[in-house]
Amino acid sequence: MSRTIPRINPLIRAIRRICLLAAGLPLAALAQVEPGEDTIIVTSPRAETALEDVASSISRVTQEQIQLGQPQLTLDESLVRVPGVFMQNRQNFSQALRISIRGFGARGNFGIRGIKVIVDDVPATLTDGQGNVDEIDLGSAQRIEVIRGPASSLYGSASAGVISVYSEDGQETPYVETRLSSGEDGLEQVQLKAGGQAGRLNYLGSVSMLDYEGFRANSYIERNALNSKLRFDIGEDSDLTATINVIDIPKMGDPGGLTAAELAANRRAANPNSLPAAFDNSEGRSQERIGLVYRNAFGENHEILVRNYYTWLDFSNKLTVQGTVAASNGGQVEFDRAFAGLGGQYTFTGNLGERRNRLIMGLEIEDQQDDRLRYQNLTGGVRGLLTFDQTEMVSSMGLFAQNEFSLSPNLDLILGLRYDDVEFEIEDHFLLNTTGNDSGNSDFNETSERLGLLWRATDRAHVYANYSTAFDTPTTTEFANPTGGGFNPNLTSQVAESVEIGIRGEVGMEIPLSYDFAVFDVTVDDEIVLFSQVGGRSFFSNAAESTRTGFELALSAQLLDSFGISLAYSDLDATFDSFTTATTSFAGRIVPGVPQRQAFLEFAYRHEGGFYGVLDALDVSEYYADNANLVRIEGYTVSNLRVGFEANVGNFELSPFIGVYNLFDEEFNSNIRINDANSRYYEPASDRQSYGGLSARYSFR
Repeated sequence: MSRTIPRINPLIRAIRRICLLAAGLPLAALAQVEPGEDTIIVTSPRAETALEDVASSISRVTQEQIQLGQPQLTLDESLVRVPGVFMQNRQNFSQALRISIRGFGARGNFGIRGIKVIVDDVPATLTDGQGNVDEIDLGSAQRIEVIRGPASSLYGSASAGVISVYSEDGQETPYVETRLSSGEDGLEQVQLKAGGQAGRLNYLGSVSMLDYEGFRANSYIERNALNSKLRFDIGEDSDLTATINVIDIPKMGDPGGLTAAELAANRRAANPNSLPAAFDNSEGRSQERIGLVYRNAFGENHEILVRNYYTWLDFSNKLTVQGTVAASNGGQVEFDRAFAGLGGQYTFTGNLGERRNRLIMGLEIEDQQDDRLRYQNLTGGVRGLLTFDQTEMVSSMGLFAQNEFSLSPNLDLILGLRYDDVEFEIEDHFLLNTTGNDSGNSDFNETSERLGLLWRATDRAHVYANYSTAFDTPTTTEFANPTGGGFNPNLTSQVAESVEIGIRGEVGMEIPLSYDFAVFDVTVDDEIVLFSQVGGRSFFSNAAESTRTGFELALSAQLLDSFGISLAYSDLDATFDSFTTATTSFAGRIVPGVPQRQAFLEFAYRHEGGFYGVLDALDVSEYYADNANLVRIEGYTVSNLRVGFEANVGNFELSPFIGVYNLFDEEFNSNIRINDANSRYYEPASDRQSYGGLSARYSFR
């Protein structure tokens, strides 16, 4: 289903918005100042690039922001400082963290949609576009890079953007480190980490164990994880990196959503149907992932990168529904998954004539296979009759190229193009033996374009502009057919067209201030939206068109040598332009699960003697839980505090820490179940929670 989108309205709207907001731009940044000594390098744009030279919205989270004194439970602890990113489901591990960027990704009640998640150059997003961050080991994460906005011209199916997580390298001096932490509601966490350099081999290994009862009934989790990275330097300009990631979660409970009355009565309660005595709503999973990345820089201008990766997953869960054979909607789900990929990339960096030029081109091939079963879920979580049996296969091939050409010493032109072929196939093993055969296939052919400009207005003020298109295919779950097994024959991919203009840099004053400001306008056609719910299952349709317009601002200032302040602010207007079901029109309604405003403020103090303290606050405006905008979710402000001390004693580095989550005991919802058919929208966040621990490292000097 190849398509082009000829509209120019988004460009007009974006220019109008920029004119209205121009007064808010930090114009003082245009003053000429000398560049700083340290250059921040990012790699998620498919090649090593100075952050200031990336012609799109991108944010970088450091190792200290990820690890120092943090609970290290979920990725939201780190990404909350990135403008344009909204996260839910922090305290329901069974449903997994839900992340949306610029309003994309909010439609699903579990997992991640529309965002490409990559860990150590290996995709954690499947071929069908569904992602998960369960396997990310925050205790060994070195940095996180977030591309905010459509990235299909480089990464394929990704309307929202890209989240890239990179593990630490081993340090030159070998070390072993342990981290012990505990907290309220039965929180116990242990990590053992070691790394170093042995000749040509750089190594890092991390093992972690989490045992947590949770704030609400039936919200427990037991998780064991291994993350390791080995890099062997084959020669001066070539290396081979192997990553191994294993996660085992024998069982974790899902407390489910509450009605408004149940929420008011007891915030710690679970949905009565989710309890072990009822349907035993829970989940278990075990996953192994292996990735190989080979890099070779040859000559003065050439580099090749080849990656090969494999993921195996065993999954089972129990839902709060019994299910029937006739509806093929059993409440127990099991599947075995195999996911593999191979990719190659070539980069040329040099001159074209007398102008700087960089060409990036590559090929990616992926294959995913799920053997999926459904059974009735009887009282007490007892397995009943088989209701569903099919094999779901998704394969893809993507070809991409991007060229960055210097029109002048201060102006770069970026042209990007990618072609993707994504094929879904189902082999029905259940209806084939009963009433029919729901086997079938569906093929998507999508072309994604990008046109960008980067203007170096001064040494410290860089302005960029982008026009790009993007697409998202349905996931295998969203492809469910409301009339039985197999595919929904009426579901296709959604497509987006985006215009973005931004400026980033630093202000040359006595108090150094860095800033990043972007304004954007995105239109979506054939948007995949919830269309109906039957027997506890959700079914989707391309029934909507929408517009997302807004701006994002990030500021960071070092007020004193030991005191810094950071701000991230987002303003988003996400509205359905058209959306009609069989009985209702939602045109003009706000997209549910998307707050209009979000602000994050952080004060960080770090003394040269080793003491540190961080106080932050997140303010989220009201938003809606349903397409009709009849259920309004109150906004909230939640604050967190963490303090600690770092000391060197001989070969030991000791760091005790304590923290308080929800410092002022705000009552709010950690997650909202969008468009819940039984009005069980609410998953309350915990009250004030304290934790503490000790990190100890021994270096073999």
